[in-house]
Amino acid sequence: MNAYPANRILGYPTDARLLIVNADDFGMCHAINEAIIRCLQSGIVRSTTLMVPCPWALHAIHYLAEHPEVPFGIHLTAISDPADYRWGPVLPPQKVPSLVGPSGYFFNFEGMAQLFSQINLQHLEAEFKAQIEAVIDAGLKPTHLDWHALRLQNQPGIFDLMIRLAKEYGLALRMAGRERIEELQSQGFPTIDRDFLDSYLIQPQEKLTQYAQLLHELPTGLSEWAVHPGLDTPELLALEPTGHHERQIDFDFWTSTVAKQIIEEENITLIDYRPLQAFWRDGQLINGEAGIKIDG
Repeated sequence: MNAYPANRILGYPTDARLLIVNADDFGMCHAINEAIIRCLQSGIVRSTTLMVPCPWALHAIHYLAEHPEVPFGIHLTAISDPADYRWGPVLPPQKVPSLVGPSGYFFNFEGMAQLFSQINLQHLEAEFKAQIEAVIDAGLKPTHLDWHALRLQNQPGIFDLMIRLAKEYGLALRMAGRERIEELQSQGFPTIDRDFLDSYLIQPQEKLTQYAQLLHELPTGLSEWAVHPGLDTPELLALEPTGHHERQIDFDFWTSTVAKQIIEEENITLIDYRPLQAFWRDGQLINGEAGIKIDG
């Protein structure tokens, strides 16, 4: 197999360094929505993913409807983060009881082990389909699927479900794990060539330096960075009082001239999920031949 299948499949030179910078959590709250919109306007962040069950999802949906040129995915959601600002399923809780606690909300991050211990994959499939179809019913055209906060390393059933949904709805899928990546690539489905980078796994005090270094060292092939911009407004600081300004730091870097200069100097090609989706939508790569190339 070609060392960098995505380059070949998408029609880029074998030595191209391709990068998707995706802003997760669109719809969580106003401070995050505003930051993501401004990042998209700045030009480095090329796509975002929508959290359908969240309180500010409608605001995000209105923006996407008014800006159909913005590529976006669906941030499949079964976790509710803050202690005092919760969300639950799109479906009535009684239809997906294994996904919720006694209050009817999703479990928070600390309750993930309990969620996994009781989860019914039929409930999860129904809820994820409801989230996808709510977006489609709004007249929007998503490009891909990814997921919010779930730690899926030991949850093959959930990952298999996401792969099935991506194929069913003709959407690309964020991938994780070398084995999964190679499996999908061998079937002709373009994916990132290595695990995606989650910005929350970088220490806040090191983020600005680390981002710059990682851009300089970006390997050949297709990479994805999941970033989490937000603005340190009273709203966000109330929702994440124990945070370390991770979201503000992400916003600052991904709207900076420094980031733009490094990307230009390093000849990094920024793309989004649209060219990948073309193959997922058509079922697979036909006869192993590369198809289209779309610069975001």
